[in-house]
Amino acid sequence: MLKSKFKYKSLLLAMTFAASTLVGQAAFIATASAQEEDDGPRQPPPTRSSEVLSDRVFRVISEINELMNPPEEGVEPDLERAKRELDGLNERYDSLNNFEKSTLLNFYTNYYLAIDDIDNALLTFERILTIEELREEARLRALRSLGQLYASEERFAEAIDTLNRWRELSATEDANIFLILATSYYNLENFQEAIPLLINHMDMVIAEGGELRKNIYGLLNLMYIELEDYRSALDVTRTMIALFDEAPEYRNLAAIYGYLEEDAKRLQTLELTYVRGFMDSEAQFLNLAQSLAGIDAPYRGIEVMEDGIAQGIVEENESNLRRLTQMYIMASEFEGAVEPAERLTELANDGESWDYLGYIHLMNRDYASAVEAMQTALERGGLENQGDVQLSLARALVELDRFDEAETAARAAQNLGVDNAQQFLTYIESSKNRYETLQQRKQESIEYYREA
Repeated sequence: MLKSKFKYKSLLLAMTFAASTLVGQAAFIATASAQEEDDGPRQPPPTRSSEVLSDRVFRVISEINELMNPPEEGVEPDLERAKRELDGLNERYDSLNNFEKSTLLNFYTNYYLAIDDIDNALLTFERILTIEELREEARLRALRSLGQLYASEERFAEAIDTLNRWRELSATEDANIFLILATSYYNLENFQEAIPLLINHMDMVIAEGGELRKNIYGLLNLMYIELEDYRSALDVTRTMIALFDEAPEYRNLAAIYGYLEEDAKRLQTLELTYVRGFMDSEAQFLNLAQSLAGIDAPYRGIEVMEDGIAQGIVEENESNLRRLTQMYIMASEFEGAVEPAERLTELANDGESWDYLGYIHLMNRDYASAVEAMQTALERGGLENQGDVQLSLARALVELDRFDEAETAARAAQNLGVDNAQQFLTYIESSKNRYETLQQRKQESIEYYREA
């Protein structure tokens, strides 16, 4: 069965970092805007609120924001100094209100993600979720980022639990959450749960006017194949062909028809793949050529094999030349079979290859070459059909009027249990008698004309 990992760690880390950065900046900007709206005389300090940053915290957060996100172009972030400022503010953590705590911790996550300290980023997101009376939007953002980060670290069960908590709290669904959940279930090999989530992702992307990437269809197809739901995989593969029209989809389609035991459609797809020029491996050429030979279309199989060899995709080795020679024999294309059979004997030089060549010469009525090849086959040995080779040798020898040798070969075939060897021995005897009679009459005619 097909199997692969659906890797997306870099993408998830980027999404998490972007989300965390926006959370910290949003808190800072919202507080700054609220303070800038007051153009009148400075008012007495209000009752302490858990929804805004105090002046002191605001100033520290403002400095941290500028250190981590310099407003001037070309200026590098000063992360070390930002960390010192964060640690200083964290020393007064217990005195902060809930909003200040969540803002501080979100800037911590920005810092940890920026230095690729994923363990501390995870701990900090988890810490955010422990804040009492955390605002709903802040909780949702923390759950989302934490779930993404768990998935990027291949902690898939925790990612699933966290993102399902996000879904329970959120008034809306999100296409990316569906995708992360689907891939997490996939990596846990829970394809039954993953498939509907992935379909939800696909439906949302399309409804929003987006364009689905090819690997999304591929992941869905892979899971259907893992579940042996080949009918569903067939539908997805046809869709991929319509959308992308690339070589892998045609090969997958042929494989799926094979799983469904629809051999005619499998072969049609292989033929189409070949015609489109999408075959680029020896296995594909051999699969098509041998499939064609198997349905009594060896001529077409020969064309495919010869083309693969000519392109250098199919190696001209012993096993492939043996296949090609067999196809020529199946097609009764004996004249064309001579050349590949001779190349095969050069490479293999075994009894079977010489037997093929001998049989081909026999069918071409080149009896002298047939005798030579079959005698070589018997010398090389290793033949499963030694008796049949002996009988074929006897036939070629009879055609050359070498009756005594033919009788010896036929008797060897008889001793090896070939059924019709005795019948052929009778034929050899009658052929020999007829030959001798003709020779005698020929001699008598010569003598008669000499005397005349």
